[in-house]
Amino acid sequence: MSMPPLLTSIVAWLRAGYPDGVPEQDYVPLFALLSRRLTESEVAAVADRLVDDGDLPIDKTDIAVLVTKVTNEMPLESDVDRVRRHLRAGGWPLTDPPSPE
Repeated sequence: MSMPPLLTSIVAWLRAGYPDGVPEQDYVPLFALLSRRLTESEVAAVADRLVDDGDLPIDKTDIAVLVTKVTNEMPLESDVDRVRRHLRAGGWPLTDPPSPE
C-alpha cells in the first residue's frame, strides 16, 4: 500500500525511535500522541504499515481496538511522557513530524 510522504516519514520516524519495535506498553500512548496531529484514518494507516512490516507485533483488529480506545479514553499523561522521552532520547523532534525528503 502506498502512503503519502508525510505518513511515510512518520513511519520512518517511529522506526528510528523504536528500532526494536514498539513495546506493548507504549501502543496506546504512542497512538494518543499520533492522534493529536493526525486524523483517525491517518493513525490507522501508520499502524497498519507498522503491523504489516512487523514493527507492531499485533494484528490489525487489535490496532482498530486500540485506536478506538485512544479516541474514547486518553492514556495517562505519565504514559505519554514516557513515550515522548523515549522518542526524544532517539533524537526525534516531537513538536512536528519530520518533513518528507
